[in-house]
Amino acid sequence: MENVALVVGARGVIGTNLVEHLASLPDWRVIGLSRRGGTDVPGQVRHVAVDLLDPDDTREKLSGLTGVTHVFYVAYQDRPTWAELVPPNLAMLVNVVDAIEPVARELRHVGLMQGYKVYGAHLGPFKTPAREDDPPHLPPEFNVDQQRFLEERQRGKAWTWSALRPSVVGGSALGNPMNLAVAIAVYASLSKELGVPLRFPGKPGAYHSLLELTDAGLLAKATVWAATAPAAANQAFNITNGDLFRWSELWPKLGAWFGLEVAPPLPMSLQDVMAGKEPAWKQLQATHGLAATSFAEVSSWPFADFVFGWDYDFFADASKSRRAGFHEYVDTEQMFYDIFTDLRRRRVIP
Repeated sequence: MENVALVVGARGVIGTNLVEHLASLPDWRVIGLSRRGGTDVPGQVRHVAVDLLDPDDTREKLSGLTGVTHVFYVAYQDRPTWAELVPPNLAMLVNVVDAIEPVARELRHVGLMQGYKVYGAHLGPFKTPAREDDPPHLPPEFNVDQQRFLEERQRGKAWTWSALRPSVVGGSALGNPMNLAVAIAVYASLSKELGVPLRFPGKPGAYHSLLELTDAGLLAKATVWAATAPAAANQAFNITNGDLFRWSELWPKLGAWFGLEVAPPLPMSLQDVMAGKEPAWKQLQATHGLAATSFAEVSSWPFADFVFGWDYDFFADASKSRRAGFHEYVDTEQMFYDIFTDLRRRRVIP
């Protein structure tokens, strides 16, 4: 039976890897939704540009997608406050389901991408390891509202839902507001070009906290697993690399990869110190013959500041997914090296 995936948010750090993974599988065709659209791969991937906040545009653009069997929702709209995140992010999901459910008669699954905000991890120290059945926290929280919508919408339907909760996702896609690995790569490259050591810029306590990450490739595999394994139907799962680390141990190794000495941590806002670094970035590109990547495409400074500010442990228990049958894992240190190598291969960094 042919599978037709609708990837909602196909150009993000998660969506890019998911589209590539699905396209590599023999029994999947992929349709990617995004505001910018993309380059089609004949017979494998088709891109559709759509404004998901506009229900009429969403309904019009999705009206002909009658063959869709699986919806993978990985879209995200950023807003200044936690409360302001709720209306647009809930509306986009509702608009997609409202548009695709009536026309996709063979719809079998709707997968939702969440995160540790469900556990209140963005608010401050939270219970670790976080587990899928931990009690909720006070709203607002769009992840919770999205899952509640799917649960209610699915009742009595033939299709199933799943919700995956990765940690910070590591990938090499550009132009995303939440790409920690790219931010580190650009920060290190500029530090080297300017002749200064690589300093950890976060809060003092963050340097020694216990963390975990989620590789985008591993997450793509987990997403397909959750959408096709009967044991995963109508449930939420934490998805992580499977190891833990502290920046105090990993940071010097990342510096060594770039050929940089590591000096003691110095708390500073990357959003502030990088505000005037676009000329330095352009000079670095000219000196090393790099690709013409705009500074905005590689700037995830607010998100990097957010992650480096976690002066508390940040990890979850992923054993539920293993008990249900997903056994993939990734070494986090090697994940960073692979991402940096890919960025260098693409001439994004020297």
